[in-house]
Amino acid sequence: MTNSYESPFCTRYASKEMQYIFSADKKFSTWRKLWVALARAEMNLGLNVTKEQVEELAAHTEDIDYEVAAAYEKKFRHDVMAHVHTYGEVCPGAKGIIHLGATSCYVGDNTDIIIMRDALRVVKRKLVKVIDQLAKFADKYKSLPCLAYTHLQPAQLTTVGKRATLWCNELLMDLEDLDFQLGRLKMLGSKGTTGTQASFMELFHGDTYSVKKLEALIAEEMGFDGVVPVSGQTYSRKVDFAVCQVLAAIAQSAMKFGNDIRLLQSFKEIEEPFEKTQIGSSAMAYKRNPMRDERICSLARYVMVDVLNPAFTAGTQWFERTLDDSANKRIAVAEAFLGVDAILNIMLNVTDPANGLVVYEKIIRKRVMAELPFMATENIIMDCCERGGSRQELHERIRELSMIAGEHVKKDGLDNDLADLIAADPMFNVTKDQLSEIMKPENYIGRCPQQVEEFIANCVKPVIEANGVSDDVAEINV
Repeated sequence: MTNSYESPFCTRYASKEMQYIFSADKKFSTWRKLWVALARAEMNLGLNVTKEQVEELAAHTEDIDYEVAAAYEKKFRHDVMAHVHTYGEVCPGAKGIIHLGATSCYVGDNTDIIIMRDALRVVKRKLVKVIDQLAKFADKYKSLPCLAYTHLQPAQLTTVGKRATLWCNELLMDLEDLDFQLGRLKMLGSKGTTGTQASFMELFHGDTYSVKKLEALIAEEMGFDGVVPVSGQTYSRKVDFAVCQVLAAIAQSAMKFGNDIRLLQSFKEIEEPFEKTQIGSSAMAYKRNPMRDERICSLARYVMVDVLNPAFTAGTQWFERTLDDSANKRIAVAEAFLGVDAILNIMLNVTDPANGLVVYEKIIRKRVMAELPFMATENIIMDCCERGGSRQELHERIRELSMIAGEHVKKDGLDNDLADLIAADPMFNVTKDQLSEIMKPENYIGRCPQQVEEFIANCVKPVIEANGVSDDVAEINV
């Protein structure tokens, strides 16, 4: 424990991998790699930058002296210039050409894009695995009838597996959006102080080809296929919003999943994993609280609200740039990623085929059978009509008996005895055994098994084949 604030994202929730992506080491070593790429491109295009200088810079991208940088920043009140001077101390032969022609956003904004790209790749990897695990769960229980709900009231039956495809399908939608945003990410490039590239036109004596080639070489070295076509000093802050929208959408899908599991656990139909020594309540020793899914929902709410930050930031940028974006975006974007990373870590745990969701089939069937007599009334009427009964008379009588059975359940606390009432009524001319045959839950699930199979084959399998499934394991600190 320390005597200063520590972010719960770091101490409780997010993975070490995602924490590193938003760490100081990642940020400032990327700044140095961008300075290397700039110097190398300038050398290759004929400026007075030597191979020895580039090699010296490249040899010192990781050994960052943060105490020296902090001292310089206290002196200059400028983080980029602090790190230019810090870098220069370990690269004395190259310190004169570090940051040549560039403005602060050359390292700041390009690094932000690189970090978002790398973070999106981590999110994608985990998202694909969650989709794969949910698809396996859906396939396993594709034929297990369960109550479906509209308005949280029992409706016609579905299956446990079919319901899981609903969760899975929303995540597939999120993956499609993620791929789109990841595919269109471009670096800012080397645009200069107001986006005109005036400083580079000066360096290259008006040679437009070299100025354009410069940022193409930088982008290639940093793993991008291009730069934004136009900008002010910064890339459009709508990029941050678009990326965070993807994260908020994943949070929405996760919250839907988490809430459904919480409700099902309340019904005692499905439970999230509960460890042997886990304590559900400090007071009520019998409790098995759905703490993992509650945490999914809690973090999801945070991420969904957080997307408003880049939205307002994008809308309040004045002309070619203002600095009111900086403090906000370095918190909002990072925490959106850390939040979604934590959510996916929990989902990896909860959907693990080996020791994840626990399905109580007998409870599910018991709950189905408590409602099925009401749902089967139309089938019972049709069957009795085939035996010579009048549809309208049977309909009215079964309505009356349904009201009686409903009162037995709601007022008297008894089991649903509609089947017994029907079997005892001579108008229906049907035995209890015949009613039991009519009221098999499997008769009321429509195409659920086929829908699950088709969904997995047509929607999930191509995604898994295209991306593969990682060996990620859930990182849940507490």
